[in-house]
Amino acid sequence: MATVALLSDEEVSAEALAVFDEIRALRQTDYVNNFWRSLAHDPALLRATWDRLKAVMAPGALDPLVKEMIYVAVSTANGCQYCVHSHTAAATAKGMTPEMHGELLAVIGMAAQTNALVTGLQTPVDAMFRADPE
Repeated sequence: MATVALLSDEEVSAEALAVFDEIRALRQTDYVNNFWRSLAHDPALLRATWDRLKAVMAPGALDPLVKEMIYVAVSTANGCQYCVHSHTAAATAKGMTPEMHGELLAVIGMAAQTNALVTGLQTPVDAMFRADPE
Protein backbone atom coordinates (compact mmCIF):
# COMPACT_ATOMS: atom_id res chain seq x y z
CA MET A 1 0.00 0.00 0.00
CA ALA A 2 1.36 3.40 -0.98
CA THR A 3 2.15 5.96 1.71
CA VAL A 4 1.03 8.79 -0.59
CA ALA A 5 -1.66 9.04 -3.25
CA LEU A 6 -0.60 8.49 -6.84
CA LEU A 7 -1.39 11.84 -8.41
CA SER A 8 -3.21 12.09 -11.72
CA ASP A 9 -2.29 14.65 -14.37
CA GLU A 10 -5.22 16.75 -13.18
CA GLU A 11 -3.97 16.74 -9.57
CA VAL A 12 -0.29 17.63 -10.08
CA SER A 13 1.28 21.08 -10.17
CA ALA A 14 2.34 22.73 -13.40
CA GLU A 15 5.97 21.94 -12.50
CA ALA A 16 5.21 18.25 -12.03
CA LEU A 17 3.12 18.12 -15.20
CA ALA A 18 6.09 19.53 -17.14
CA VAL A 19 8.22 16.61 -15.89
CA PHE A 20 5.47 14.17 -16.81
CA ASP A 21 5.43 15.65 -20.31
CA GLU A 22 9.21 15.16 -20.58
CA ILE A 23 8.88 11.55 -19.44
CA ARG A 24 6.23 10.91 -22.07
CA ALA A 25 8.29 12.57 -24.81
CA LEU A 26 11.60 10.86 -23.99
CA ARG A 27 10.03 7.44 -23.54
CA GLN A 28 7.64 7.89 -26.47
CA THR A 29 4.62 6.81 -24.45
CA ASP A 30 1.52 8.28 -22.86
CA TYR A 31 2.22 6.34 -19.66
CA VAL A 32 3.75 7.89 -16.55
CA ASN A 33 4.49 5.18 -14.01
CA ASN A 34 3.61 5.10 -10.32
CA PHE A 35 7.10 6.06 -9.14
CA TRP A 36 6.91 9.44 -10.85
CA ARG A 37 3.29 9.93 -9.77
CA SER A 38 4.24 9.36 -6.13
CA LEU A 39 7.18 11.80 -6.40
CA ALA A 40 4.86 14.46 -7.87
CA HIS A 41 3.89 15.47 -4.32
CA ASP A 42 7.29 17.19 -4.21
CA PRO A 43 7.84 18.79 -7.63
CA ALA A 44 11.43 19.80 -6.81
CA LEU A 45 12.34 16.23 -5.84
CA LEU A 46 10.52 14.92 -8.91
CA ARG A 47 12.52 17.28 -11.17
CA ALA A 48 15.86 16.52 -9.49
CA THR A 49 15.30 12.76 -9.62
CA TRP A 50 14.17 12.82 -13.26
CA ASP A 51 17.10 15.00 -14.34
CA ARG A 52 19.62 12.79 -12.53
CA LEU A 53 18.09 9.58 -13.87
CA LYS A 54 18.20 10.91 -17.44
CA ALA A 55 21.89 11.74 -17.05
CA VAL A 56 22.91 8.49 -15.35
CA MET A 57 20.93 6.17 -17.61
CA ALA A 58 21.84 7.94 -20.87
CA PRO A 59 24.16 6.13 -23.30
CA GLY A 60 27.79 6.53 -22.31
CA ALA A 61 30.76 4.29 -21.66
CA LEU A 62 28.26 1.65 -20.50
CA ASP A 63 25.60 0.39 -22.87
CA PRO A 64 22.01 1.25 -21.77
CA LEU A 65 21.18 -2.47 -21.46
CA VAL A 66 24.15 -2.97 -19.12
CA LYS A 67 22.97 -0.01 -17.04
CA GLU A 68 19.49 -1.51 -16.73
CA MET A 69 20.94 -4.87 -15.71
CA ILE A 70 23.09 -3.18 -13.06
CA TYR A 71 19.96 -1.40 -11.85
CA VAL A 72 18.23 -4.80 -11.51
CA ALA A 73 21.18 -6.17 -9.52
CA VAL A 74 21.34 -3.21 -7.14
CA SER A 75 17.57 -3.18 -6.75
CA THR A 76 17.64 -6.88 -5.90
CA ALA A 77 20.37 -6.30 -3.31
CA ASN A 78 18.38 -3.40 -1.83
CA GLY A 79 15.12 -5.36 -1.82
CA CYS A 80 13.25 -2.87 -4.02
CA GLN A 81 10.47 -4.91 -5.61
CA TYR A 82 9.22 -1.96 -7.67
CA CYS A 83 12.65 -1.27 -9.16
CA VAL A 84 13.35 -4.95 -9.83
CA HIS A 85 10.14 -5.15 -11.85
CA SER A 86 10.43 -1.82 -13.67
CA HIS A 87 14.09 -2.21 -14.60
CA THR A 88 13.69 -5.85 -15.60
CA ALA A 89 10.97 -4.63 -17.99
CA ALA A 90 13.28 -1.85 -19.21
CA ALA A 91 16.19 -4.27 -19.69
CA THR A 92 13.94 -6.65 -21.61
CA ALA A 93 12.80 -3.78 -23.82
CA LYS A 94 16.47 -2.96 -24.48
CA GLY A 95 17.25 -6.53 -25.55
CA MET A 96 17.83 -8.63 -22.43
CA THR A 97 17.06 -12.22 -23.37
CA PRO A 98 15.77 -14.89 -20.98
CA GLU A 99 19.27 -16.42 -21.05
CA MET A 100 20.84 -13.09 -20.09
CA HIS A 101 18.28 -12.67 -17.31
CA GLY A 102 19.12 -16.14 -16.00
CA GLU A 103 22.84 -15.36 -15.96
CA LEU A 104 22.17 -12.01 -14.29
CA LEU A 105 20.21 -13.73 -11.53
CA ALA A 106 23.00 -16.30 -11.14
CA VAL A 107 25.57 -13.52 -10.72
CA ILE A 108 23.32 -11.69 -8.23
CA GLY A 109 22.89 -14.91 -6.24
CA MET A 110 26.60 -15.73 -6.32
CA ALA A 111 27.56 -12.20 -5.24
CA ALA A 112 25.03 -12.28 -2.39
CA GLN A 113 26.42 -15.60 -1.17
CA THR A 114 30.10 -14.67 -1.36
CA ASN A 115 29.42 -11.20 0.08
CA ALA A 116 27.75 -12.81 3.08
CA LEU A 117 30.57 -15.31 3.52
CA VAL A 118 33.39 -12.77 3.32
CA THR A 119 31.48 -10.42 5.64
CA GLY A 120 30.86 -13.18 8.16
CA LEU A 121 34.48 -14.30 7.98
CA GLN A 122 35.73 -10.69 7.98
CA THR A 123 38.31 -11.71 5.38
CA PRO A 124 40.90 -8.93 4.90
CA VAL A 125 41.22 -7.48 1.40
CA ASP A 126 44.35 -8.61 -0.44
CA ALA A 127 46.81 -5.76 -0.92
CA MET A 128 46.90 -6.38 -4.69
CA PHE A 129 43.11 -5.69 -4.93
CA ARG A 130 43.17 -2.40 -3.03
CA ALA A 131 43.11 0.93 -4.78
CA ASP A 132 45.24 2.20 -1.90
CA PRO A 133 47.67 -0.65 -1.12
CA GLU A 134 48.83 -0.62 2.45
